[in-house]
Amino acid sequence: MASHPVDFRKGPDSLLALVRDAGSDPFNGSLYVFRAKRADRIKIAWWDGSGVCLYSKRLEKNQFVWPKIGPSRVQLNHAQLMALVDGMDWKRVRTVAVKRPEFVG
Repeated sequence: MASHPVDFRKGPDSLLALVRDAGSDPFNGSLYVFRAKRADRIKIAWWDGSGVCLYSKRLEKNQFVWPKIGPSRVQLNHAQLMALVDGMDWKRVRTVAVKRPEFVG
């Protein structure tokens, strides 16, 4: 997730170009999350193996919870991403450590 706002007129190709320019592989299957200057908008761009996808959402009466604006990038797990998209405070979502199962034969 980019913590610095981007121009929301950009489409999926331009957003993935930003990912590439930042030194990441835009075609590795990761979801790349972008924020607008107004904190009520989100775009997510990714490569699904057959094409570039774009998800966009605007909250009507609230704002998304974003990290402080800056050059840093934040990595979210699945539960945190779902909380962000739902407009919840993703920073409060914690996963429970689960011990890997042993082989049962």
